[in-house]
Amino acid sequence: MFANSRTVASAQSGPHDNLAALVGRHRDAPFRKPLAAYSAAAFDAAIAAWRQAGGAPLILDAGCGVGESTLRLATQFPDHFVIGIDQSQSRIVRGKDWWDDVWPDNFVWVRADLVDFWRQLHDAGIHPARHYILYPNPWPKIGQLARRWHAHAVFPTVVALGGVLECRSNWDVYIDEFALAVEWLSGVRPHVEAWTPQDGTAPLTPFERKYLASGHGLHRCVATLPSR
Repeated sequence: MFANSRTVASAQSGPHDNLAALVGRHRDAPFRKPLAAYSAAAFDAAIAAWRQAGGAPLILDAGCGVGESTLRLATQFPDHFVIGIDQSQSRIVRGKDWWDDVWPDNFVWVRADLVDFWRQLHDAGIHPARHYILYPNPWPKIGQLARRWHAHAVFPTVVALGGVLECRSNWDVYIDEFALAVEWLSGVRPHVEAWTPQDGTAPLTPFERKYLASGHGLHRCVATLPSR
């Protein structure tokens, strides 16, 4: 039953016709949504853990789910500090008996609203060295464009954080749109490719593992962005 994930079904075969207008509107209009009540404490706790660990170059694992990607990134980049962020407390605290490797000490998980966390980082002048958005919900229906991260009002802030920004998806249209939005907002043309983990490299997330086992094509966008 593991390798049974369905491919993304959508009436879109290419980038959405309204993407450019929506990204432009978000670029030109300040995003003023109030922060969630718990966001300040969550942000302070994560940043305190990072600083207590010595303030190493920062990696954001945005939407980390059960946290496997956070652990793998912390292991892969031992000279960095990884903050794994997810809005679901139950996913973050779920048992980790599937992790057989040495437990790294250069990470923290935090329950937070990603929209708030990104804005708080930007307002605090904290810029990640690397930033991962791994297999976000694709929201593939044509009317769901505004739910995709690259068409969300917070995305100009995400791009302004800078660093090496990487998004992965099993839907090529999502990656193509993501790359376009990044280029329009930053002037940097991302690298887009069909992609699979290298031999001997474990999948970063449970979704990546399941999509590979189900025979899906994987795609990624990588851009090295200036901080603003």
